[in-house]
Amino acid sequence: MSTNTVSASDRCLVIIPTYNEKENIESIIRYVFGLSHPFDILIIDDGSPDGTAGIVKNLQKEFPQLHLIERSGKQGLGTAYITGFKWSLEQGYDYTFEMDADFSHNPDDLIRLHKACHEDGADLAIGSRYITGVNVVNWPMGRVLMSYYASVYVRVVTGMSVHDSTAGFVCYSRRLLSRMELDKVRFKGYAFQIEMKFTATKMGAKVVEVPIIFTNRVLGTSKMSGGIFSEAVFGVIRLKLSSLTRKYPQLDAKN
Repeated sequence: MSTNTVSASDRCLVIIPTYNEKENIESIIRYVFGLSHPFDILIIDDGSPDGTAGIVKNLQKEFPQLHLIERSGKQGLGTAYITGFKWSLEQGYDYTFEMDADFSHNPDDLIRLHKACHEDGADLAIGSRYITGVNVVNWPMGRVLMSYYASVYVRVVTGMSVHDSTAGFVCYSRRLLSRMELDKVRFKGYAFQIEMKFTATKMGAKVVEVPIIFTNRVLGTSKMSGGIFSEAVFGVIRLKLSSLTRKYPQLDAKN
């Protein structure tokens, strides 16, 4: 476990939503806590019937920096993260991360996302699969193409320059997250990821993409579905149209 000290303006929280992740959850928690930079973890479990939350509770006896919020039933990825974001702000964290439990996101890359915000001044750092081509391992070709061209589609419709708009491996600065109108976030599935990045750009945030390699899960079952994906595709149009009349809060200029 990391024993590094952390400054008062560098508290980091990794939010990991879970549903039936008993095969992965202990390994991912131990890995994150073994990194060279100290990260706290918040697990948000949507009533996993496989006992995921019970595993987390046992690990809390060993790791005081491990936190758990249990919810009843599957309520959607977006609502899980919104719950986590609000908790992170209440607890005074400076950087808040999104990450999957299944090792599709390499926990080592948390260090690089943190650096992009803490040292390089980004408000939002995105672990990007597509900024340097297509860096996806063990996905079926059809899913790779669907994901890649969905991001192209989002760039065309929204005018965003972000290459990986559906990425779920990101770091938010408190400066950005505290100004975002979280109660106005509309989408619950993967369109949530697009909405958050689009909102950040409309607020004048400094958004950077950090190249990562995304590896498909080995253990457990994917939560991706056609309905989730269609929400992302059709939600983009509604997102763009609503932005024409919505006034977004603006970030103050940095010193």
